[in-house]
Amino acid sequence: MLNLLSIITFTPAIAALILAIFLRGDDEAAQQNAKWLALVATTATFLVSLILFFTFDPNDTGFQHVEEREWILGLTYKLGVDGISILFVMLTTFLMPLTIGACWNVTHRVKEYMIAFLVLETLMIGVFVALDLVLFYLFFEASLIPMFLIIGIWGGKDRIYAAFKFFLYTFFGSVLMLVAMIAMFMDAGTTDIPTLLTHEFSAGPLNLMGWQVVGGMQTLLWLAFFASFAVKMPMWPVHTWLPDAHVQAPTAGSVILAAVLLKMGGYGFLRFSLPMFPVASDLMAPFVLWLSAIAIVYASLVALVQEDMKKLVAYSSVAHMGFVTMGIFAATQQGVDGAIFQMISHGFISGALFLAVGVIYDRMHTREIAAYGGLVNRMPVYALVFMLFTMANVGLPGTSGFVGEFLTFMAVFQVNTWVAVVAGTGVILSAGYGLWLYRRVVFGPIIKDSLKALPDMDRREKALFAPLVVMVVLLGVYPSLITDIIGPSVAALVGDYDGALAAHEAANALAQTQRP
Repeated sequence: MLNLLSIITFTPAIAALILAIFLRGDDEAAQQNAKWLALVATTATFLVSLILFFTFDPNDTGFQHVEEREWILGLTYKLGVDGISILFVMLTTFLMPLTIGACWNVTHRVKEYMIAFLVLETLMIGVFVALDLVLFYLFFEASLIPMFLIIGIWGGKDRIYAAFKFFLYTFFGSVLMLVAMIAMFMDAGTTDIPTLLTHEFSAGPLNLMGWQVVGGMQTLLWLAFFASFAVKMPMWPVHTWLPDAHVQAPTAGSVILAAVLLKMGGYGFLRFSLPMFPVASDLMAPFVLWLSAIAIVYASLVALVQEDMKKLVAYSSVAHMGFVTMGIFAATQQGVDGAIFQMISHGFISGALFLAVGVIYDRMHTREIAAYGGLVNRMPVYALVFMLFTMANVGLPGTSGFVGEFLTFMAVFQVNTWVAVVAGTGVILSAGYGLWLYRRVVFGPIIKDSLKALPDMDRREKALFAPLVVMVVLLGVYPSLITDIIGPSVAALVGDYDGALAAHEAANALAQTQRP
């Protein structure tokens, strides 16, 4: 068990280093060697992460498998997982071998492509296990670099524009977070995240340049973190980088971007915003709830008019992330449970949908919906798989997509009925764009000659979808697989949040009685 988290985190990076140093040439044999080494490394990382999963005690609400040692400049290298972060680690390690498998047809600069994904896996896992502010920030920001390269080098014709837009949006959003982290260190005297979770940042009124800031320092820190995590999710109206990034990214890049990278924003809200700035989170909750409801409706309406399959799925992701932020800032057990479940479920479903788009793109080299029709006649297995994930994306009972949305709605309805009503229209709209897409691509007669010779999915493609099918159905009928793990940690988070709010209200009441 010693250094288990470090092994999981850095195994992909070590494989990337081996690739960079020892693999030479760009012939077909070298390309295959690069792919196989990346696949073996990511699979090994997943197998080791299973040890982490099965040795984790969900009833212990603290951090487990903690590693701590002195680092550089007085900083601490500290890793650990709790009931919330362990699922994001498992999601990442589960999806990466499938992502590498989706790269099998790549022939351009294959070694560099594999290195980019291996480094990206290390950085993503690092975000979820870091227990030091500086370490978290380094992993969080560095993850932009390999994805920037994946989009910019292996993307579509407008890849440079999309890559820079992705990088600049997310980077500038994180600059304010860095400033906030420095302020937190100055106030608390430490960058240790578990210690900061118990530190009380001032929530008293603050006069800033003649403006009275309600919630004081907590509100300022909350806004700085919100700027970073809202862009990463992404929330409306700072979502515009996502459709461009998805459209231009290669299939594997879109899979990992939607399935894991977007979840860093939601994880950040759970790790920092709610527990460290509870008063500010409570003050800003109505604002976030309405932003989320608007995002759900707006993104769903925009998805309805898309002609590009990837762009439609991208706007669908924006809508589904709206459910996540609603659940988080409902700040109840049901809401946070639903938000985490939705993020894990969305990782499987969105990843599968982008893989499904990639399957027919590899055959036709177009993502235009109008270029298809009647695929069920030539690709019945593909039509069946695509239908399952379309229904899961809509939220069909019996699939994982239903559970997260249901828990979130139950929580938000108790907190703000009007937000729940507005967001509920997004469920209807999601059925509209999901079924519209499926109808135009899969059903009907084959009219276009280019579609009449399309082969169905091969064994490699079926093998990629099989684990995702299992997880979406399994979590749909047995959601306790997730809720039993996150339940105690979420209960502790919500309990501490409610306790902090009660203490703040009691302090305010006492101050009122002492005034002359």
